[in-house]
Amino acid sequence: MTPGRSGGGLPDWSGRRVVVVGEAIVDRYWYGQVERISPEAPVPVVRVGEREIRPGGAANVAANLAALGLGATLVTALGRDEAGRTLARELAGRGVGIAGPDLPDGRPTPVKTRVIARHQQVVRLDEEQVDPVPDAAAEALRDAALAALDGASALIVSDYGKGLLDGRNLPELLRAARASGIPAVVDPKLRNVQHYGGALVITPNLAEATRAAALDPGEPDAAERAGRRLLERLDVEAVLVTLGEKGMLLVRRGAPPVAIPARAREVFDVTGAGDTVAAVLGAALAAGLDLEAGARLANAAAAIAVGRLGTAAVGADELRAVLEEQT
Repeated sequence: MTPGRSGGGLPDWSGRRVVVVGEAIVDRYWYGQVERISPEAPVPVVRVGEREIRPGGAANVAANLAALGLGATLVTALGRDEAGRTLARELAGRGVGIAGPDLPDGRPTPVKTRVIARHQQVVRLDEEQVDPVPDAAAEALRDAALAALDGASALIVSDYGKGLLDGRNLPELLRAARASGIPAVVDPKLRNVQHYGGALVITPNLAEATRAAALDPGEPDAAERAGRRLLERLDVEAVLVTLGEKGMLLVRRGAPPVAIPARAREVFDVTGAGDTVAAVLGAALAAGLDLEAGARLANAAAAIAVGRLGTAAVGADELRAVLEEQT
């Protein structure tokens, strides 16, 4: 695969398709005004006006890929409920293909409802089950993901710890991707870290990386030390530690770490920024860029994502504009 450029600093990823495997979430936003404090308890009363639904979790990763102009196949499991049907329609409208089993009867599509007033989140309501799904669902997801890999240019595992991904499907999927020469990016959860062998790169934040490595995040060089320790423990080639307002640190085998300063002018909301990082890094690898170039591109996209309220897909034109501003 020979990397190219489509102009404006973006790689040429036309014709590339990326498979996203993981837990899809419905992100609901209820916007309103705080008019008074409740007489029943010391909490604000929010008069709800506008309501909005956005793809969250693995669905947000897939939506970001589609917004960038890549083909995106989301392999997930949705509940047999209105939330699942609504999310499927929303993704279809964005050009995202969906594969995978239904969630077992009675298990809902995960929904996170955020109540927003005066551009701030007042409360978040989570409706979900996080215990492991039955074997039949875990194995059906694995089989659907393996089938989706045929002809794919990259794989992204978006692990939100909702019981869909674990040792029953992750190891075989990641080994298959490696055997096929498909670069795999994993946005990880601590409880599954031992199952990520075979991935090219994992993308924990500092808290996740240091917990997995049994380190204090306040220690000097904690990000690099955590990355090195994870490389010792896991069969992966690199760890990209996201550091919020401090940017990212890329830790690779046999190479010095690469510090990538943050590009954000203002951090407004970090919700979904990790999804954007995983999506853009996966897109860059699909186009043939190396890890460092892909990480720098993902860092630029994260600067756009954190300047918005809530989960949002970063489009190719927006990313191109940011790159042109900083060249």
